[in-house]
Amino acid sequence: MTDAPFSSSAHFAAPPLLVNPHDRAVALLAVEPLRAVEHAAQAALPANTLMARAGAAAAHFLRERLAHAPSSVSTQPVWIAAGPGNNGGDALVLATELHRAGVAVEVCMPVEVKPDDARWALGVARAAGVPIAAAPPASFDAYGWLVDGLFGIGLARALDGTFAGIATRLSQRAARGGHVLALDVPSGLDSNTGTIVGEGPAVRATHTVTFIAAKPGLYTGVGRDYAGAVTIAPIGLDAALHADHTDNAARLNAPALFAAALPARDFATHKGTFGTLAVVGGDTGMCGAPILAARAALLTGAGKVHVGFLGSDAPPYDAPHPELMLHAARTLALDAMDAVAAGCGMGGSASARQLVDTIVQLPVPVLLDADALNLVSRDEALAAHVAQSAAARGMPCVLTPHPLEAARLLGCDTAAVQRDRLAAARALAARYAAVAVLKGSGTVIAAPDGRVVVNPTGNAGLATGGTGDVLGGMIGALLAQRLPPFEAALAGVYLHGLAADTLCAQGDGPAGLTAGELAPMVRRLVNRLFYAPKPE
Repeated sequence: MTDAPFSSSAHFAAPPLLVNPHDRAVALLAVEPLRAVEHAAQAALPANTLMARAGAAAAHFLRERLAHAPSSVSTQPVWIAAGPGNNGGDALVLATELHRAGVAVEVCMPVEVKPDDARWALGVARAAGVPIAAAPPASFDAYGWLVDGLFGIGLARALDGTFAGIATRLSQRAARGGHVLALDVPSGLDSNTGTIVGEGPAVRATHTVTFIAAKPGLYTGVGRDYAGAVTIAPIGLDAALHADHTDNAARLNAPALFAAALPARDFATHKGTFGTLAVVGGDTGMCGAPILAARAALLTGAGKVHVGFLGSDAPPYDAPHPELMLHAARTLALDAMDAVAAGCGMGGSASARQLVDTIVQLPVPVLLDADALNLVSRDEALAAHVAQSAAARGMPCVLTPHPLEAARLLGCDTAAVQRDRLAAARALAARYAAVAVLKGSGTVIAAPDGRVVVNPTGNAGLATGGTGDVLGGMIGALLAQRLPPFEAALAGVYLHGLAADTLCAQGDGPAGLTAGELAPMVRRLVNRLFYAPKPE
């Protein structure tokens, strides 16, 4: 180990690259492949290079924020918590970089760092005169930004003792509107699953600078709430941003993954060009669900939309959208459709079960949601038909369960699904030879061939009745427009969440946002993003 000084210029020819993952289909690396990338780089680079780059990148991020912050924040010291491992070493490099740039910093290191790279960073920080204390201050009121450099992706047990206390206080500061930056991942968060490690607390940050590549746990489960706004610092290992599915890497959903599959809207097209969808469901007392789905399908671009009701109280027509064609489900010529979306408000009757069995064996794209999924989960023969029909049809069904429905389909409990949402989605895709859309915070879309995508759009405004029906109608419309099932699911999930985000930005949510408001916004977004005239 050497205590020789370092500078970011020794490791970067230019300021460190910081990547905003918004609208980018970046790779989401789990711990094992991330460690492989890291170890390969360490073998090829001089000692301490990756830690120096990580700390310099975090310092660059903070200096940019401080340069544009009000004086009430920019003139206050930055307080930095350094843990005993390499995450603490990154924090010490960050502190040294800021200190040398003239930014007042204070480091809290309850336990002295142990790994060689971190010991090197500690020596350099001490030589530079960075103030280091063993205990946190009684109050954070005198500080601008607070930095969580306690633990990274290697944490295997719950935070306790002093570390738990610091994590709780950092989260409280963020909840009161303060600025809290997590290095790599918020301490206490499982970077693979987006769950809390053990029974302890975790840091709820406002911002996260994550190193080398983004991690799936930052985008699903409670991870989205705890990570805040995520920025990627590749630290010179840019190839990790683009790891493809042959590396079994998940990916962040973005238009680049599905835009090319959307149909052209040429002049010489007609309503048949964009497909005919049947939405099937609506037992007695539940006819609103398929109406919501069908309206969403119409506004997502399907050429024609039929609704088949099982119930006896179906309306004769839909006044807001008389374009929808309403029928008794038994009278629909399902084999004449280009796609079928089944399950919303369907109920669990014997006739519903028979209808689902007929639908899954149709030679057209099929989406199963809600009650159709519950029927499949409790009927082994029906479940077998779902998996077998994929081969006969030449394409998988699309299944769109929420966590409880997913648990029923997998024969486990909801907690098991939520403990590892990516694994659960993969298991659903494998068991049913289907494209599985595991809904929730950070919806996971998994294909039978192993591709997995985590969706970054959407918010709490979607936590209201009927939004799942809207999503089913949207994906059904995209299937009718002949998108492959995986791409249809990606597009539907992304646009569904983006519509909620856009409505909330306008002040129409999250509180009080209704399912019926989503589809008109989806129509606007589809046309704005994909069909707006190109400038000459």
